Amino acid sequence: MPYQKNDEFQLQIDGYTAEGSGVGHPDGFAVFVPGGAKGDTVLCHVIKAKKNYAVARIKELLTPSPHRIEPDCPVFARCGGCVYRHITYEEELRLKRQRVEDCFARLGHLQIAVQPVIGGARTRYRNKAQYPVSQDENGLQIGFYAERSHRVIDCKDCLLEPAEFAQINDIFRIFITKHHISIYDERTGKGLLRHIYLRKAFATGEIMVTAVINGETLPHADALIDMLTKSIPAIKSIYSNTNPEKTNVVLGKTCRLVWGKGTIEDELCGLRLQLHPLSFYQVNHDQTELLYRKAAQMLGLTGEETLLDLYCGAGTIGLSMAQQVKRLIGVEVVPEAIASAKENARRNGIAHAEFLCADAETAAAQLQQAGINPDVVIVDPPRKGCGATLPQTIDRMNPKKLLYISCDPATLARDCAALADLGWQIQSAAPIDLFPGTAHVETVCLLSKLKKDKHI
Repeated sequence: MPYQKNDEFQLQIDGYTAEGSGVGHPDGFAVFVPGGAKGDTVLCHVIKAKKNYAVARIKELLTPSPHRIEPDCPVFARCGGCVYRHITYEEELRLKRQRVEDCFARLGHLQIAVQPVIGGARTRYRNKAQYPVSQDENGLQIGFYAERSHRVIDCKDCLLEPAEFAQINDIFRIFITKHHISIYDERTGKGLLRHIYLRKAFATGEIMVTAVINGETLPHADALIDMLTKSIPAIKSIYSNTNPEKTNVVLGKTCRLVWGKGTIEDELCGLRLQLHPLSFYQVNHDQTELLYRKAAQMLGLTGEETLLDLYCGAGTIGLSMAQQVKRLIGVEVVPEAIASAKENARRNGIAHAEFLCADAETAAAQLQQAGINPDVVIVDPPRKGCGATLPQTIDRMNPKKLLYISCDPATLARDCAALADLGWQIQSAAPIDLFPGTAHVETVCLLSKLKKDKHI
């Protein structure tokens, strides 16, 4: 082991990890440095030493990287949200493109010319936030978890969130103190208020407030309603959500409308959408519109296609392209999401869409058995990627085009390698930055079949 805990030495940062830490390689040994920027020379202090790597903190910045900037957030170094507020946005987009290329090359063994990342606004872009609430020796804390912990870092105003969210949290601070609302303690399972969960519909400005509680009712709810609605007229819906479980999952299954409308309304790619507390919805409205338009452009739809949208969620991807296809079939395993997809289709007058509640692999196999062979298949799986047999099932359906939307370049590369073994080739790969400041990057890939007769 080259280094021991508490060792200090000079280090050149030469790259980044997938999680956003800086990394240097003295004598080929990896040293990970959170907050490091490529091109930095630092005096680092080892806080963890393992056989094959070490983790260190920056004790002194000796020579700053040309990409380094002053972070615009006072809690950036402690919060577990953003990892790139200390570098220029140009550098952030460059390294995200590099990450996609590296995953294709190293994990998928595919040499792909990845397009430049489509960037967006770096602040105030999120339409949803979940703020954990805690009480510690420093008092009431409303903010975000520190990295790799459940210690809440108090944050008065997150620059990723709409300004109204900070106002709402300030009102909660006053309400909690004035009415002696107990705060949930993860260690004991006691206490009432767990999270403050907020949504904003960017197209209409409507806001939904949800108090996540370890109980059935929120005491003094009328006082909270009065404080919120008088201060922020954009609030149109207030809920309580009951979550009594000892779990990391934020929302429980039971939502109670406390005041106002049951849903707020947003618009996305010309679609009118109703949002409930439990509705899945992309958190970056403007970049999601760019994503969906880029996907449609890559597909080059003619109006004669049958489009199969696997992992369809509330149906927004397929419905955004509904006017450009002859038939739309959406598949999703979550019953509430399918109900939302059907309602979204009805609300927008889309009669040629149908939605099936099943997992992607089962539904695809059932459609194939029914003789339904889509011209276009869209997959937008969770971070773990497609199921093990889904590439073969899609291949047997023999679509002309496959569009893969991914939130994880590693599983994207793995699945594209499996598809390549079946004769599929990536025609284009376009990353889109839905989460500026964080390590995440979305990628849209268009694939087509090289050898129509090659099957497993």
